Amino acid sequence: MKVDIHNHILPKEWPNLKERYGYGGWVQLQHCCAGKANMMKDDSLFRVIDEKCWSPEARIKDMDKTGVTVQALSTVPVMFSYWAKPEDTLDLSQIVNNDLANTVKRHPDRFVAMGTLPMQAPELAVKEMKRCKNELGFTSFQIGSHVNTWNLNESELDPIYEFCNCQQRN
Repeated sequence: MKVDIHNHILPKEWPNLKERYGYGGWVQLQHCCAGKANMMKDDSLFRVIDEKCWSPEARIKDMDKTGVTVQALSTVPVMFSYWAKPEDTLDLSQIVNNDLANTVKRHPDRFVAMGTLPMQAPELAVKEMKRCKNELGFTSFQIGSHVNTWNLNESELDPIYEFCNCQQRN
């Protein structure tokens, strides 16, 4: 078995987040031609991606060519959105996590999901961890190397780590 643990995937489409939340700074996809999309941050190009970044089927074809059995999927780190209002980041995390869960459900032998969390609001992060564990079946999460001005050892993040430690004991 060959496992690839560092892979980013996005929903093919999601709501216009500027309209949804009432302020800018969000990443959106603009599908520009067959198999390509522009990741836009407001009106600026963030990067160009290909269909393997949103299509599990295209990803599986690539995996088969390279002999990869399973990929661990997580969102693109720019989608963490720790800078945003916590409730909005929770909503976006749910959009991304639901899409990850649907991908894994459709291809359970090829993918596992690493969820995303609104780390800037530890109580909301724990709430989303519980939902992901209990409803979506997630066992892991990807987080950034810092949360705004917090390093990962800041006491503000303790509720998240305490929840994780309790889950390990159960």
